[in-house]
Amino acid sequence: MWDPLRRKEVADTPEESVRQWFIGVLENSAGVPRHMMMSEVAFKFGDKPFRADILVYDRNLKPLAVVECKRPDVEITGGVAEQAMRYNSVLDVGFIFLTNGDRTLLFRREGGVFVPKAAMPSYEEMLLCRQ
Repeated sequence: MWDPLRRKEVADTPEESVRQWFIGVLENSAGVPRHMMMSEVAFKFGDKPFRADILVYDRNLKPLAVVECKRPDVEITGGVAEQAMRYNSVLDVGFIFLTNGDRTLLFRREGGVFVPKAAMPSYEEMLLCRQ
C-alpha cells in the first residue's frame, strides 16, 4: 500500500488502511494540504519513544492536530483518548482525532480542556484556533 505522506510502500495492515483512509479524509474533506501532514511521526515523552499516526501542521510547521488510528476491530475507548492526551503533552495541539475507520471522535482544545465536536473542522478552521 502506498503512503503518500511517507512517499513509500508500507505494509497493508488493518491499522495502515485506517491511517490511509483518514489521510484522505483530512485532505479531501477538511482541505488539509498533503504537505502539511506527516504519518508515523516519532517523538519522545520523557525518555519513552512514541509514534503519532498522523500529525497535521499549521503554516509555521507547529503541530496543529494529532490523529490516533486503530484497527477497525479496536474500540475507541478512554484508553485511546488517554494515549492521544499523552502525545498532546509533548505536541501541544489544538485538535485530537481518534478513529478506527468505523468510528471517529473529534476533540478541540478550548482553554485547557478538549471538548468533543460533532463535525470535522476545515483546515482553515483548525488554523483559527492558533490565533
